[in-house]
Amino acid sequence: MKEVLIINAHQKYDGISEGRLNKTLAQQAKSFFRDHDIRVSETIIDQGYDVDEEVEKHLLSDLVVLQTPVNWANLPWSYKKYADEVFNKGLFSGRMATNDGRTPGDPAKQYGSGGLMTGKAMFISATWNAPQDCFDNKEQLWMLGGSADDVLLNVTLNYKFFGYEILPGYHCFDVLKNPKPEHYFEGYGTYLSHTLQQLKATKITHLS
Repeated sequence: MKEVLIINAHQKYDGISEGRLNKTLAQQAKSFFRDHDIRVSETIIDQGYDVDEEVEKHLLSDLVVLQTPVNWANLPWSYKKYADEVFNKGLFSGRMATNDGRTPGDPAKQYGSGGLMTGKAMFISATWNAPQDCFDNKEQLWMLGGSADDVLLNVTLNYKFFGYEILPGYHCFDVLKNPKPEHYFEGYGTYLSHTLQQLKATKITHLS
């Protein structure tokens, strides 16, 4: 693996969400990959971006790390704008996908199979107000046994559309009412090490 793109999707809300935890986690990932001689590019959505440059960053990167808070069971609205602009450009320019996978001569072909980003991977690192025990537990009313990754399926499906391998996410829970920053950082270090080992062992050519 040669290059990683880290996207910080945090959106600041004064007095409510300042973004320190997401910034620190993004910095931790940046330092980790650089320590392993992997180039890192970074986008902080709240600071602005150029759509063409973002497409190019995706094309050059072997791995995308999407660092984000979870606001009302989704990503901040500024990330949705980012995704609409960057992914539309990547699709309609023919750089990230040829089409949606279907053709007039074969409309039954698998939707979402026209991506050109195969051999690349992505994962989400997310911060939640929700506690960990409300997931993967059928006794909990909110998710009824669903996982944190299930909540963010709408985000990862976009990357899957373009051909990315979707890796399990890393999640920091209960960050408002019961924050445990040292626990988050220690766990993320372990997660990053494990993920890098997996990527080095994969047969996907771009990541070997």
